[in-house]
Amino acid sequence: MNKNVIPVFFTIDDGYAPFLSVALGSAIKNSSKENNYKAIILHEDLSKENIEKLQSLATDNFTVEFVQMKDGLESITDRMSNRLRCDYFTLTIYFRLFIPAMFPQFDKGIYIDSDVVVKGDLAELFETELGDNYIGACADKSVVDVPPLARYMEEAVGVDRHSYINSGVLLMNLKKLREVELDSHFLSLLNTYHFDCIAPDQDYLNAMCSGKILYLSDAWDAMPTEDKPEIEDVKIIHYNLFSKPWCYDNIQYGDVFWDYAQDSEYLEDIIAYKESYSDEQKESDSKCLQLLVNRGAQIAASQITFKRVFESGEKVRL
Repeated sequence: MNKNVIPVFFTIDDGYAPFLSVALGSAIKNSSKENNYKAIILHEDLSKENIEKLQSLATDNFTVEFVQMKDGLESITDRMSNRLRCDYFTLTIYFRLFIPAMFPQFDKGIYIDSDVVVKGDLAELFETELGDNYIGACADKSVVDVPPLARYMEEAVGVDRHSYINSGVLLMNLKKLREVELDSHFLSLLNTYHFDCIAPDQDYLNAMCSGKILYLSDAWDAMPTEDKPEIEDVKIIHYNLFSKPWCYDNIQYGDVFWDYAQDSEYLEDIIAYKESYSDEQKESDSKCLQLLVNRGAQIAASQITFKRVFESGEKVRL
């Protein structure tokens, strides 16, 4: 393990480059000069222009490098069970599952989604002791109070609704995950069962890592929720699902995103994106959210689920 470097992984495609610039810029701004960080951006066909813009964010102690992904993922195709939010297919959501095998030089690392703002120093997260746990993550409080989704977590994924984690922020025990061959086990499950999923990579991680998860403070993955107060001393704000301040007004923590976006080279693009976000797109979002809720109940009642396969005696957990 390179003890002098804190590896921070992001995964994106071309369309998400503007939002990664805000996430990465915020992480760099709140990093400590006493530590060395390396942002490793796993991407699918990122344009040269976007690579150059994101590369320009690098500093003396926060380097930025790019790794193109694709080989070996041919079996992951665009089908409903592989879609994010039920409406969007991108291989990038699966990239995090291949980090341990791809980067044997690191025994530990941080993975963060690109729809975030990082207000804390990632060194603090990195220094958290994982013990024998495979990952550190936060319980997903954003949907736990939606009965069909809570049922899905317990009856389909097979974990208690309050223990179901969000995979947008992960502290990864890369050494342990290599030992249990996370990547090959994931592909084996995927190709054998083609589990119907609501949040594909997240559901696999919950099912595979159950019992080996260190639960982090909610401050490390604070998600906008309409009926809950903002978390004080928040470290990472995660604009999960449809709660995007670049699409909608009055999103919880939305002002924080726009504060950091002011420093982004993409600011004009982000503003234009929001101004052009149409009523049709918003209506589509609403329909997709309802579809996601409906599918939660349907999948929980289906015959092939993580829970049923696990209870049959087949190996699901790592």
